[in-house]
Amino acid sequence: MSEYSTPPPPPEGSGSGQFPSMGSMGSMPEYQAVQPSEPVLRPASIAMAVKLMYVGAVLSLISAVSILFLRDTFRTAVEKAASTSNPPMTGTQIDAAVNVGIGAAVVSGLLGAGLWIWMAYANGKGRKWARIVATVFFALSVLSALSSVAQHGPAVSLALSVVTLLLGAYIIFLLYRPESSQYYA
Repeated sequence: MSEYSTPPPPPEGSGSGQFPSMGSMGSMPEYQAVQPSEPVLRPASIAMAVKLMYVGAVLSLISAVSILFLRDTFRTAVEKAASTSNPPMTGTQIDAAVNVGIGAAVVSGLLGAGLWIWMAYANGKGRKWARIVATVFFALSVLSALSSVAQHGPAVSLALSVVTLLLGAYIIFLLYRPESSQYYA
């Protein structure tokens, strides 16, 4: 018989398992999870901000779809810009520029909708970082709206940019309300 077939029995008084008892290793404090005395309720300001973030996601999707209906307007803008280029753009190059621009706008709208949904979820859960990220996204949207106004784009795009900007400003206001700050803490 092999000497490795079974472990030797534990010494007397060392507990019932194969390892020495905690008493022989010294005293270690037990881990106890801290439970909040009552569940943390989402304040009305956060609940409203989350709902409005979902509205922002819908506006982003509308923006992504609307560009498909503005194809001719976009093409006219590209042709106008192409007429002043040196050398002039060919019809194939204009088609490619229109398709790339529309594709980028659609992807941007879908990405925007995804970011709105992500921020709604994270802020709704009270993640501290999410409020900061939402604020950064709002600052970027201000820059985007200013760019949109400067380009004198279609009225529909301009209106969506302004509405989204106002919506974002109100959401940021809600996220920094005193009751919201307590929720994040």
